[in-house]
Amino acid sequence: MPGVPLDVTAIAELLDRVRAATAAQRPLCIIGGNSKQFLGREQQGDPVDVSEHSGVVDYQPTELVITVRAGTTISELRQVLAEENQVLASEPPEFGGKATVGGSLACNLSGSSRPWNGSIRDHVLGVRIINGKAEHLRFGGQVMKNVAGYDVSRLQAGAMGTLGIITEVTLKVVPKPETSVTVCRPIGAGESLRIMNEICRGPVPLAGACWYAGDMYVRLAGPASVIGAAAARIEGEILPDGNDFWSRLGEMNLPFFADAKDLWCFLLRSTHDHFEQDEGWLIDWRGARRWVTARRDRDTLEGHVRDAGGELWQVRGAVQGADVFPARSAAYRKTLLQLKGALDPVGVFNPGRLYSWM
Repeated sequence: MPGVPLDVTAIAELLDRVRAATAAQRPLCIIGGNSKQFLGREQQGDPVDVSEHSGVVDYQPTELVITVRAGTTISELRQVLAEENQVLASEPPEFGGKATVGGSLACNLSGSSRPWNGSIRDHVLGVRIINGKAEHLRFGGQVMKNVAGYDVSRLQAGAMGTLGIITEVTLKVVPKPETSVTVCRPIGAGESLRIMNEICRGPVPLAGACWYAGDMYVRLAGPASVIGAAAARIEGEILPDGNDFWSRLGEMNLPFFADAKDLWCFLLRSTHDHFEQDEGWLIDWRGARRWVTARRDRDTLEGHVRDAGGELWQVRGAVQGADVFPARSAAYRKTLLQLKGALDPVGVFNPGRLYSWM
């Protein structure tokens, strides 16, 4: 299914902006839907709005591959896929219809099916970007094997726009599950961790496992012939509109998030239960992603997470100018700075958004 051709004028304007910024050594702040300002450090630089650079470039439903311009919203992309009964496996949040494909890749945000279906990073096949030399480059392709050397396509995931302006993204998509059921069961946080991980060890078609406000939520997705029996074994109430809960969780619009002045996110082993409490916690990804709303000392929290083999980032409440993403080793910093130097020699793209030293 062919889509819109390359917008030569829009690309030329973006290239001119980059040339001018590089010559003047003026930073650029890349903006799509502007829906994720709460992530990362404070934005700096002259705004470069790519939201109008949108639309489907190419879609091959039988090949489960779609290429879209980076300014295409996630909601628009989902509508296109729905016509072919297909979906984005990683469930990136829409954030009120504002989130774009390019921004979702740059932030690498995924929904509650992440442990089973992978992240958006796992489904990106290729990208086109404008680098700091004002070159419009293509990386990857439309098949998984079409990658050599540095996988620049996937390096964009979580880079927060620091490695270039994304103009196109090629993604692998999947068929929509035949049915989806959410089972809810009142239970404590610690016990829910044990049960969620126990369920995961069996042949169960899981697509979500979460604990929130005294209840465990388990989502099953797949053939209807399998879902019914699996749901019965979990021993809970089947929610009439379970998808609404998972959507609100992914969009971060549950009361848990709305009321939080301080918000931390932990990524760690799903079975770790050393410092879990019922109050102030939300547990997702069967325990591998945990949110806490409390004013805590970062050094103390990082010590706990490091001992558990995980990572920590602060979403809200950080001291102005402080780094919020996980601390990195000297070797990691060196590699990241080398990539930054290769793709953005003058450092004009989103400086300081990811880390203060980048």
